[in-house]
Amino acid sequence: MLIDFFYTLRAAALPVSVKEYLTLLEALQAGVVGPRSEDGWSLDDFYHLARTVLVKDEKHFDKFDRAFGAYFKGVEMVADFRKEIPADWLRQVLERELTPEQKAAIEKMDWDELMETLKKRLEEQQERHEGGSKWIGTGGTSPFGHGGYNPQGVRIGGAGKNKSAVKVWDQRAYRDYDDTQELGTRNIKMALRRLRRFAREGNALELDLDDTIRSTAANAGYLDIKMIPERHNNVKLLLLMDVGGTMDEHVQRVEELFSAVKSEFKHLEFYYFHNCVYDFMWKNNRRRFAEKFPTWDIIRKYNKDYKLVFVGDATMSPYEILQPGGSVEYNNEEAGAEWLTRLLHAFPRHAWINPEPQGVWQYRQSIAIIQQILGQRMFPLTLKGLEESMRLLSK
Repeated sequence: MLIDFFYTLRAAALPVSVKEYLTLLEALQAGVVGPRSEDGWSLDDFYHLARTVLVKDEKHFDKFDRAFGAYFKGVEMVADFRKEIPADWLRQVLERELTPEQKAAIEKMDWDELMETLKKRLEEQQERHEGGSKWIGTGGTSPFGHGGYNPQGVRIGGAGKNKSAVKVWDQRAYRDYDDTQELGTRNIKMALRRLRRFAREGNALELDLDDTIRSTAANAGYLDIKMIPERHNNVKLLLLMDVGGTMDEHVQRVEELFSAVKSEFKHLEFYYFHNCVYDFMWKNNRRRFAEKFPTWDIIRKYNKDYKLVFVGDATMSPYEILQPGGSVEYNNEEAGAEWLTRLLHAFPRHAWINPEPQGVWQYRQSIAIIQQILGQRMFPLTLKGLEESMRLLSK
């Protein structure tokens, strides 16, 4: 049976290998998914196991969900599961406790009858129901809804309790993973990994399995353990982050990016600026005027092999970029554009990550000016934007 499931996933353009398929079979044989009845394992449990074993990248989760639904009785073809069900219908107020005799008296529908009945309910139902045995609702014995009990139904919303649903109709957690989505730290890490150049350095702390096997075999079977230094991303990154003012709207997203960058890059240096770079930057916002780092010193300190990444919304008065004294905080002797140009010359591999929605860029004169200075190397803080910027920096 599962060989056809494997081919269904491949037909859906999912990069599933034979090795992963065999791992799934081994997991089933080992009882990772326990049986819920004499009929076999729970479909919900199998779904989560299969997705964990077979899908290597979160961006494929939506494809997997569709292929899974299409294979197991073609659920999405039977009823229009894109139809919105009012949230009020699925708000649970009560929770009934049924006796074993009451549970045994509830009839179990087969698959075709279940899907056909659900289709009718979607067409007929006009209001919320609770504690019943027929309509889509909560807390009852109906095969449609959640929070109640049915030996074989379709769970709609809510959380699994009895694990007896043959189909779960719920919003997929990764359904909206596309180029325009705001990112979590884990997804940012995945995008940043396009900018990788591994090297082994430091103390020998990691087991070299291949060399250990060879050495042990050559040593007449006596264990000869070989260690090697851990692999680290050898890319050097200089991160300059805008802080304060209009950037307050983007604090959470920039913090997620900063967290991901710190975990992905061993060679990371970072500094803060406000709106535009001038003659100094800082590392501690509370002591930004007491602990200044001259921009000239930063340019001289780091070699050209550092990748330079600006993070900022580039939203300010154009005078802050183009005019001496244009800074909102002090009387800068040289225009911000001069300092930007010097940084770009010192670090040829550079990019600007902008958390501001790309749709508003055309209405911000300052963004257009900075884009021109950077040679259009500005990217939005989206999955696609990060991947494109990392690809550019890796060249």
